[in-house]
Amino acid sequence: MTATEIKTVTRKIVIEPVTRVEGHGKVTLLVDENGHITRARMHVVEFRGFERFIQGRPFWELPVAVQRLCGICPVSHHLAAAKATDWLVGGENLTPTAQKMRRLMHLGQTFQSHALHFFHLCSPDLLFGFDAPVSKRNIIGVIREHPDLAVQGVMMRKYGQEIIKATAGKKIHGTGAIPGGINKNLSIEERDFFLSDIEQMIEWAQGAVELIKGVHAQMPDLMKTFGAFPSNHLSLVREDGALDLYHGNLRAKDSLGNIIFDQVDYANYLDYIREEVRSWSYMKFPFITSLGKENGWYRVGPLARINNCDFIPTPLAEAERQEFMKEAEGGTVVNTTLHYHWARMIETLHSIEGIRDLLNDPDLQGDDLIVRGEKRKECVGLIEAPRGTLFHHYRIDDNDQVTMANLIVSTTNNNEAMNRAVQTVAAQYLDGNEITEPLLNHIEVAIRAYDPCLSCATHAIGKMPLEVELVTEDGEVLDSKFKNR
Repeated sequence: MTATEIKTVTRKIVIEPVTRVEGHGKVTLLVDENGHITRARMHVVEFRGFERFIQGRPFWELPVAVQRLCGICPVSHHLAAAKATDWLVGGENLTPTAQKMRRLMHLGQTFQSHALHFFHLCSPDLLFGFDAPVSKRNIIGVIREHPDLAVQGVMMRKYGQEIIKATAGKKIHGTGAIPGGINKNLSIEERDFFLSDIEQMIEWAQGAVELIKGVHAQMPDLMKTFGAFPSNHLSLVREDGALDLYHGNLRAKDSLGNIIFDQVDYANYLDYIREEVRSWSYMKFPFITSLGKENGWYRVGPLARINNCDFIPTPLAEAERQEFMKEAEGGTVVNTTLHYHWARMIETLHSIEGIRDLLNDPDLQGDDLIVRGEKRKECVGLIEAPRGTLFHHYRIDDNDQVTMANLIVSTTNNNEAMNRAVQTVAAQYLDGNEITEPLLNHIEVAIRAYDPCLSCATHAIGKMPLEVELVTEDGEVLDSKFKNR
């Protein structure tokens, strides 16, 4: 390498690990000699091969086995797999008790997951500022200066976890949902226990919405420009266009709110969605087939769901959705990254309203729990996990053993969007500046807005990279080689 080549080589800055997210990831920034960002990428550096090692297992193990992907969102995988295996036993038309028990389980999961993410992982940035000292910008800082909020977050999560325990048998890695139904109902005692605190939970959820609205009001320019970029949006919607976190058909909109496709039976998702593998990440890159790899990527999760639905079927959350949509460009969709938090709190309110409605439904005390019918050998289950649309697709053989599994998890669906957010924020705040820890935290703020679950999302096959770098004593990268084994 010549002296001239050494002078023009880029400098690499690595953020590792990305903090306050589930799983292990890093960000690499390439900076030229003038301090300009030439490339920014988010890498997922752990690998889990669930799609392969569940092959050969009997299909009835799936709802329990696949939730081991994660300890944060196991209920989402539990229910997606259960919805898929319903079709294998001809039990897709669940009894009212089974369907409502599953819905209650799912709303409990959404409520506790959103509360955990907002109060414990993201509130330090929102309450203290992205530039606040590291010693303050953490959950301990929140406990010290906002003890009521910290307790509120804990109690909201506890309530959701208790709902999960009552419906799934355990708070983590439960067994409540089975192919064709569910294995328990909700007792009167359990119902009354949850109803005793329901109004407090609704009040706290309303307060959380007001809190994030207040943050937006204090920093309107930042909230509208930080990590803002146009994107497509994908989610499930009910047949009447309503938000539905448990079941529905696929809808996709572009960045202007135009419909790309609508009311698509998710069993046919492969006609609309494809996945790309890139050498530098274990996470795949899904895209809408009709738009191609370059333009077909999309966002999922609370922001996409609020953008895509026509209304929310619970009154308090619907009133908040209408106010949220005033932030939309041209009154159609919101494309700004930090609005994820606002949308997430609206869903938190919707979840607890839905829990209240279900707790007052006598079907939860029914004893008709399981349905069986004509067996099939292929199935697809979709659910709106807290982080976004979750795909489970399986095939089985004559011995009821899994021969194929394809999982497109929420964070995988958001992969390209998160990389765009990293690139956009790097260009906005780091380009040409002296790079400091507070500025680097801006990138983590952008990633955390998506509430990524990196453990769930690592399914690329056959990509075991080896990277070797030649570095000077002062840290300058002179040369690097990259090889996939």
